[in-house]
Amino acid sequence: MYSPGMPSLTQKMKKTGTAFRTAGTLAATAALTLALSGCTGADTTAPSTVRARPATDIETVRFGAADCREVKCIALTFDAGPSEHSARLLDILKEKQVPATFFLLGKRHIEKYPELVRRMADEGHEVASHTWDHKILTRLEPEEIREELERPNVEIERLTGRRPTLMRPPQGRTDDTVHAISRELGLSEVLWSVTAKDYRTTDSDLITRRVLAQSSRDGIILLHDLYDGTVPAVPGIIDALKERGYVFVTVPQLLAPGKAEPGEVYR
Repeated sequence: MYSPGMPSLTQKMKKTGTAFRTAGTLAATAALTLALSGCTGADTTAPSTVRARPATDIETVRFGAADCREVKCIALTFDAGPSEHSARLLDILKEKQVPATFFLLGKRHIEKYPELVRRMADEGHEVASHTWDHKILTRLEPEEIREELERPNVEIERLTGRRPTLMRPPQGRTDDTVHAISRELGLSEVLWSVTAKDYRTTDSDLITRRVLAQSSRDGIILLHDLYDGTVPAVPGIIDALKERGYVFVTVPQLLAPGKAEPGEVYR
């Protein structure tokens, strides 16, 4: 997601009266829904729906694999890395035997930390794309969208030997043109159901509380390891959710035995 300048979810209303209070409530609800879904009206598919349609060519998953039809699964995802904090995050995930899905940025991130991209893949995490330069895809021409999506794919494949199949659009903003180009490039779009809004705070305890308050079965948690407060919150989030009976999986594992289809949007 990576939106340091993202506007407030609610706006103060100076007008009074029942009609205005009702309008304010509806506006706040709509804004909250947008922040949680990160989606501007796109149809999305839930993990449980995908699991009901088993794929015939599903790959063998690595550590952390579980049958999410039988157990309570949840997916940790991190946007806008690699960063200076990613090595510590990988240490934590390795210690706790938790797989994650990383939606990586190209410019100033993959370029700067290629060794961390390799490490993510080597340690069993899913390496995916968050575009090259975090441009809002719905504001771009088709060729610009294609470049934003293809450049990180090329670099990730060069570093890991595996081309990404998942993409998270910046701020979750997507439309039919983005869907079509993603389909052409073999990319499925993944949004989220849990957000700590860690781009607005360095308070690790607050980040932890926000994640725990929103988490439920089949949840897709959005965090950003480039912000100072996020990585210190991760151990507590993992421990608390494990105590609640959750099993951590990557996004592809969350969908298995189904499989994400290019051009489709999942949440």
